[in-house]
Amino acid sequence: MKWFVILAFVLIIGSLASAMLFLVRDRGTTKNVARALTFRVGFSVALFLLILLGHWMGWVQTTGLPIQP
Repeated sequence: MKWFVILAFVLIIGSLASAMLFLVRDRGTTKNVARALTFRVGFSVALFLLILLGHWMGWVQTTGLPIQP
């Protein structure tokens, strides 16, 4: 599960970097920036749903913060 989260973060950062590259190189005249940002949002939502599914299936354990008296 940890590797899926790391891969998702790499994809999110890579998509954000490609959007910045398209914005600088194309000056926003093409739809590449919007497409790259759409992929970033999709990867972020997919990561969130994967974490929720992992918690529901028991693959991710919550530890919480210890309460000290």
